[in-house]
Amino acid sequence: MSYEELYTSKTLRFLEVADVYEPKYAILGVPYDGTATFRSGSRFAPNAIREASVNIETYSLRAGLDASNLAIKDMGNLNVAQDIYETLRRLSFVLEEQLSKGLKTVIFGGEHTLTLGAVEAASRSDDLTVICFDAHMDFRDEYLGSKVNHATVMRRVSEKLGIDKIMEIGVRAFSGEEANYAKQSGLKFLTSLDVSRRLDYVLEEVGRWTRSAERLYITIDLDVLDPSQAPGVENPEPEGLTLTQLLDILWTICNAKVIAIDIVELSPPYDNGITAIQAAKIAAESICLIEAKNL
Repeated sequence: MSYEELYTSKTLRFLEVADVYEPKYAILGVPYDGTATFRSGSRFAPNAIREASVNIETYSLRAGLDASNLAIKDMGNLNVAQDIYETLRRLSFVLEEQLSKGLKTVIFGGEHTLTLGAVEAASRSDDLTVICFDAHMDFRDEYLGSKVNHATVMRRVSEKLGIDKIMEIGVRAFSGEEANYAKQSGLKFLTSLDVSRRLDYVLEEVGRWTRSAERLYITIDLDVLDPSQAPGVENPEPEGLTLTQLLDILWTICNAKVIAIDIVELSPPYDNGITAIQAAKIAAESICLIEAKNL
């Protein structure tokens, strides 16, 4: 029995994709928000994103492709456990199995802690670089007595990969501890003000930084977007990116090097489906952008 059969359950399919004989892309939902500390509810996100995806148009102006025509399979949702460590373990096994088949995988969270389990799988072979879109640094060493949660996830990732393998984009909210650590460690980050005031510079920096990478993992915390565009997130922060800015940056980095993407921290109870639509659009666009660079 495969890990997919052991640890996932079928549900509504992203874009209503049919079974394909030779898929190139995979969708996996992870409905877990056990460490949420402000506005929980991201456990409902995977199915909300899928529902939104079947009610929006899927043609990408940037890529010139229709996501509904691509070879995508939807595995359904991970069977999560109450324990965060067991959930991360299951996610790691399932993702590693998909990557071993050559499937570029898009993960629908759930909370941001899930990135740690995904990176564990993605980093088991060859060199891995992580690009994180987030309002927050998530570089606390400990939060509310825990070392593993949504506020510490990128600190744990950096300890695994090395600080030189991480770039954060869109950050604008962090503690004094995080600011000091970022300065001392040499963390590469671009703020939301950089994006709004110097987008050409950001695109140049991101492009230059990723050209030397062998394999890319992209994690997108939806609170990187401004609350006016994505109100339904667990920890909203003002002065965020627009969806257009985010997609323009993704156009720069989405290519054959990207092995997996996660889209996390959507909390459907806090809006009327707006943020789920944004998430579905990001997922469809990202797949199209990767495909276009491989044609």
